Amino acid sequence: MEHQFFKVVVAGTEHFDFAPMICEEMAASAKARGTGIARRTPEYLQQKMREGKAVIAFSLDGEWAGFCYIETWSHGKYVANSGLIVSPNFRKSGLARMIKRKIFDLSRTKYPEAKIFGLTTGLAVMKINSELGYEPVTYSELTDDDAFWAGCQSCINFDILVSKERKNCLCTAMLYDPAEQLQSLSVPVSAAAIS
Repeated sequence: MEHQFFKVVVAGTEHFDFAPMICEEMAASAKARGTGIARRTPEYLQQKMREGKAVIAFSLDGEWAGFCYIETWSHGKYVANSGLIVSPNFRKSGLARMIKRKIFDLSRTKYPEAKIFGLTTGLAVMKINSELGYEPVTYSELTDDDAFWAGCQSCINFDILVSKERKNCLCTAMLYDPAEQLQSLSVPVSAAAIS
């Protein structure tokens, strides 16, 4: 996916050196916003790159600009597009929308029947998710995979999540269900229309 200012590509092993910088920016951004984030290591992001489950963005002059990766849960029934980050130099440029579109398309290609979900406190991400067909849902509609929820332990709001028995927290849960999208595209033909 190219734009007049950015190139967004599926990340690979050639992008490993960017992993530490991406991790640092994820943590700094969460701290600045006062929001939680599941902490990831550079090695973890490199594994996502190795598996072809991440996208990375660059300015046309080659500067790192953004990143996002795919997580799978419940044996591939659920997919999360996680770790969306845009470098401060490129925020408010439309790049987050480009990255979300690219990771969404990659998720649909790799896991066409999976439900895609995300948790976010950011209004901009909620708007982008809505444009992609996500809908706000209760936490009960997300994966019940304990490994997913364990990722929230490093979030500053984890105590709230635990006290609410994983039923809600400060993040908004959003879900894209391909089966529902397919149903909404099929319009029933009435008997009157046939005659």
